[in-house]
Amino acid sequence: MAEVTLKDVALASGCSIATVSRVLAGTRPVGAETARTVRAAAERLGYRPNHVARALRSRSTGTVGLVLPQITNPFFPTLVRELEHALHAEGRAVLLADCDDDPATEAARISALLARQVDGLLLIPVDERHSREAVAAAAAQVPLVLLDRGCGPGVADSVAVDNAAGMALVLAHLAATGRRRPCFIGAAGTASAAVERRTAYENGAAALDPAAPGRLALGDFSAEWGRAAVDRLWPARPDAVVCANDLIAAGALQRLRQLGADVPGEVAVTGFDDIPLAGLADPALTTVRQPVADLAAEAARLLSRRRADGSSGPGHTVRLAPELVVRASSGTAVAVTVDGPFRTP
Repeated sequence: MAEVTLKDVALASGCSIATVSRVLAGTRPVGAETARTVRAAAERLGYRPNHVARALRSRSTGTVGLVLPQITNPFFPTLVRELEHALHAEGRAVLLADCDDDPATEAARISALLARQVDGLLLIPVDERHSREAVAAAAAQVPLVLLDRGCGPGVADSVAVDNAAGMALVLAHLAATGRRRPCFIGAAGTASAAVERRTAYENGAAALDPAAPGRLALGDFSAEWGRAAVDRLWPARPDAVVCANDLIAAGALQRLRQLGADVPGEVAVTGFDDIPLAGLADPALTTVRQPVADLAAEAARLLSRRRADGSSGPGHTVRLAPELVVRASSGTAVAVTVDGPFRTP
């Protein structure tokens, strides 16, 4: 079948091509009755807009590139879903790229998306230091917003949870339930979320036990590492295992049960992110919940503002408040929050 054109819709509706274009593109106000007539004709004919032609005319492709460290981390698909919804509401499509936790691959994926003339980029950087050069170069070309992790001050707009506040909620809960010998299982490297959560543990755990900051093991954000790290730390008999994400915590919980440890009677286990797995663990996992929908909405807002401004000025930083969800792995179910989001200009 031949493609239905604006001219066809104009003939069917008895309106000019210019009027039809204004109605279907929503660029200028048109009378309600005229708009209804045009839309009815377009639907009857099966008209579909030619996005390629529109992109050539407007110099906008209507697409946003989204680069993830590793799609297999269960936290990221949840975030992708919320981002897709937020951007779809603005009429934008998402092009997704996975870089398998490799900065070189990440740089290549960014270049490939820029070559496709995306209108902007959303990026969860692999590493604060090693991702910085590619991120800064891209931010000089298109609007760019960093999510969940950063690349240092001033590189680009960014939105993330307040990791230090989240870890403070964990440690306060453990202190309130009588835990005095915590340990920490986290990720090595310089990804900002890993560094911020580890640093917050080291700064806060000393109040429970001066030796606690030294009881830590660093590997990666995986359940396999959680199991292996327990074998390193369990001989010191900690009474709480604080984990940098829920995957680590799930692995730690599994290994502790294999070793015959009583959770939470003998040792509490906590995670971070509140992925669906956290509530399905046995016992269900105490964790820090990230406001995923708010992260996505704020990232879309920052991206739209940067596109509207057309500027390359200083980056804006947004930190959103976390929530502690207490489940059976450490005590009685309850939710604890801190105050709302705070921003720095």
